[in-house]
Amino acid sequence: MSLDEKELLARDAKRNIGEELLQAVRDIKAGKVGRVSTLEISPIAAARQKIGLSQREFAKMLGVSLRTLQEWEQGRRTPSGAAKSLITIAIKKPEVIKELLAA
Repeated sequence: MSLDEKELLARDAKRNIGEELLQAVRDIKAGKVGRVSTLEISPIAAARQKIGLSQREFAKMLGVSLRTLQEWEQGRRTPSGAAKSLITIAIKKPEVIKELLAA
């Protein structure tokens, strides 16, 4: 059941935010973790990290803009063509890309 604005203001007026924050820090220090968030890394980002390239460097290697690479890593767009092939190699055999970059 959601509260209306008046009820929220009344509830919040009774809160001691400073004490709540202090208690949260104490809980964390004591190992009592509340909410835990996990972040899934896309296969493209994982491959890029294995190769040891920044997003800017990887985008340049693929011949695409930084923004395009970011869109791919965030799953908002899908690579195609030569970039897709290079990314597939980077995912399956990152050592090959490392070797080629070192040459």
